[in-house]
Amino acid sequence: FYNHILRSSVFLFSSVLIPYGDCFVMNRIHQSFFIIVIHQRLTRFVIGRWCRAYQRTAIFPCTSVNSRLPLILFRNRHIVSHIMCVFVFVEIHSVFFAEWIIYSISYKKQRKMKNLKFMMLDEKRIAGIAEGCRQVAALPDPVGEVLWMHKRPNGLNIGQKRVPMGVIGIIYEARPNVTVDAAVLCFKAGSACILRGGKEAFQSSMCLTRLMREALAAEGLPENAINLVEDTSRDTATQMMKLNGYLDVLIPRGGAGLIRSVVMNATVPVIETGTGNCHVYVDATADLEMAKNILVNAKCQRPSVCNAAESLLVHKDVAEQFLPMAAEGLAPDHVAIHGCSRTMDILGDSIAPATDEDYGREYLGYEISCKVVDSLDEAIDHINRFNTGHSECIVTRDYDASQRFLEEVDAAAVYVNASTRFTDGFEFGFGAEIGISTQKLHARGPMGLTALTTTKYIIYGNGQVRS
Repeated sequence: FYNHILRSSVFLFSSVLIPYGDCFVMNRIHQSFFIIVIHQRLTRFVIGRWCRAYQRTAIFPCTSVNSRLPLILFRNRHIVSHIMCVFVFVEIHSVFFAEWIIYSISYKKQRKMKNLKFMMLDEKRIAGIAEGCRQVAALPDPVGEVLWMHKRPNGLNIGQKRVPMGVIGIIYEARPNVTVDAAVLCFKAGSACILRGGKEAFQSSMCLTRLMREALAAEGLPENAINLVEDTSRDTATQMMKLNGYLDVLIPRGGAGLIRSVVMNATVPVIETGTGNCHVYVDATADLEMAKNILVNAKCQRPSVCNAAESLLVHKDVAEQFLPMAAEGLAPDHVAIHGCSRTMDILGDSIAPATDEDYGREYLGYEISCKVVDSLDEAIDHINRFNTGHSECIVTRDYDASQRFLEEVDAAAVYVNASTRFTDGFEFGFGAEIGISTQKLHARGPMGLTALTTTKYIIYGNGQVRS
């Protein structure tokens, strides 16, 4: 019913569009506002029906709300399944959300925005968000898990248990999908969240947040478990960094500038999600066709993400054979190669000379650095010098070489014969992720549910006192 009305209304309204120049853009903006009117009128009806259906079929009935938010969230984490039903509703609106983002900014500005693809909420992206929510809902609850328990000589039983973090702040840029990923993960992990997204995709983030808050309210749960900062100025980001006593942890998710700013200026605890200068090393014993496929996937599938390959290392014994294959594989995407002198000797003058700055750069585009190395040792040393601790790959048939690479490369994720593009919470089976940590405390790599919890010691006694 809802889908029929929405599509019919959009069709009728679209028929009056003027597809010329700025008039086309402005009329598309008007169309988005028209869809909003329909959206607001029917949202409560549709969500209300789904909420009642969910309440009848839920395996565990909702517990009553009391005054302690962490306890409320802990006892009602299964409601994340209920929130997911909203995303069936959201999938219907894929066109609306995408248009709202694109046409609420000027035509000239959108042409200059390199991160426009991150702001897009098309049908495929929203389906991915919904699937991530389903996966999170299906995961076992981390909160309440007793990690270990042992009995001391004095009779005390001492154990360690996972508990909610409390209040988690997330500062991110133009990725409205992070709004959902972060909220759902924090909620199932038993914590409240304060989200501060970028201004470019604020309207989509606000719509998504409102839907989730309405889903919570429909079950009698506090809407303030999920919060979106509506002021997107830098001042609010700075204030969040100093909310000691209110935020238990702050997680930045975005480009190098944002992450550096949070790490340097925050007075609250920070989990650093790092940039990705990821390497693919082609060993002397590598299957070269496999290596080519891995390289092209790691570099070209989505070059603007942190798990994309930014540097290629090739053993000297296969360089003359493999480098032309690599250049051929990267050519359809017009990837610019910055190479060492030996790379330039093999591939010719079309290769730009590489500097140390090139080897350490996260390009986030169709560029890659390349170096021919004499040995596995040189490859490992080069990676550990220039990498950002994100994801590194070796392509080899040599088991001993693969094990050395796994042991000696300092990174959050180390691959043997697979693309670095798999460093992702969804691909790791975590459902959604809140970021990819490149630090070593308290979490490292893709951060799912367990990374958003902390622990407490639980001690059972029978009257012991310390002498």
